[in-house]
Amino acid sequence: MLGQSEIYNVLKELNIDYEYHEHPPLDTIEEAIKHKSWMDAMFCKNIFLRNHKGNRHYLAVFDHKHNLMIRDLEIKLKQGKLSFASEKRMQKYLGLKPGSVSPFGIINDDQRHVYMFLDSNILKADRVSFHPNDSRATLIISSDDFMKFIEWSGAGYEFLSLY
Repeated sequence: MLGQSEIYNVLKELNIDYEYHEHPPLDTIEEAIKHKSWMDAMFCKNIFLRNHKGNRHYLAVFDHKHNLMIRDLEIKLKQGKLSFASEKRMQKYLGLKPGSVSPFGIINDDQRHVYMFLDSNILKADRVSFHPNDSRATLIISSDDFMKFIEWSGAGYEFLSLY
């Protein structure tokens, strides 16, 4: 599985500038909010979900200021019941541990199994922030560069109004 150093290599390859902020491990959004005073970017929540059969996995990425109602997402997607994916599935498909979930984990999805639902407000933000597959740091990149990374990854995605 590819880790934090590979993220930096990909960003360099794509000519994506980033701000790096090191901090204590921030495994929940509540912990992260306490440390985000230096951030002038859209601070994103990332939730890894699975369908009821366990054969489809989704990464929902949205502004931390809003709550994602999973039931509302189920209705929009018409995929049946969704639930949080297990730590084992997170490791298998994204190479990540709980607390470090990030769209950057998509580099570990060689089979392009994970489909992403992105908050349409990301397109309106100047900059967005995510863990670089490690909850001890945060990277801030432009929204345009985030989309450059997503396109490079080959991952399936769509924008939704998630709330």
